[in-house]
Amino acid sequence: MTQAHEDEVLARIAEGLVYTESEAASLNSERRAEQIFDYNHTPPREEERRRSLLVEILGSVGERTVLLPPFHAAFGSNVHIGDDFFGNVNLTFVDDVDIRIGDGVMIAPGVTLATTGHPVHPARRVDFARFSEPIVIEDKVWIGSNAVVLPGVRIGYGSVIGAGSVVSRDIPPMTVALGTPCRVVREITDEDLTTRLAGRRRPLPFREPG
Repeated sequence: MTQAHEDEVLARIAEGLVYTESEAASLNSERRAEQIFDYNHTPPREEERRRSLLVEILGSVGERTVLLPPFHAAFGSNVHIGDDFFGNVNLTFVDDVDIRIGDGVMIAPGVTLATTGHPVHPARRVDFARFSEPIVIEDKVWIGSNAVVLPGVRIGYGSVIGAGSVVSRDIPPMTVALGTPCRVVREITDEDLTTRLAGRRRPLPFREPG
């Protein structure tokens, strides 16, 4: 591939237009498959080793980051994570383009963040043709288990995404959204400061046996 063709492909990718596996081959040097394998097989006691590998893998990473193995990524180098991040097991980054995650974000088990999709018509999927659009997750977001975030989505500050949701459109700040497709069900307000106080639940009433 000539430099001019490579630049044209990169421009198409940046615009969210269709490109093929062969056209994207020049980007393979940005994949961090070996380091991801090493991270997923590093014992929990080797915290410094895990941190060092995470810095190698990700495009950028903040302080006090917890990413429980195993995790999976197409590249790894296109993922940018802020401070105080918690990612639970089996987090998948389909990061053919940027995934940007802010500070204080929590992600539950089994979540997929997918920047890439494929054309609907099979004739356009030759050579694994695809399109990619960045994902942005703003500060203080919480994403529930097994949610899927699709290409081009932005999730606003402080929002909560319900477990099992498929997020195909932007979610505004400070809202609770859930479902397939994911929809806003309510705003987050100061009343939510008084619920589940200190994580305690009201005890069940005592009953005599028999």
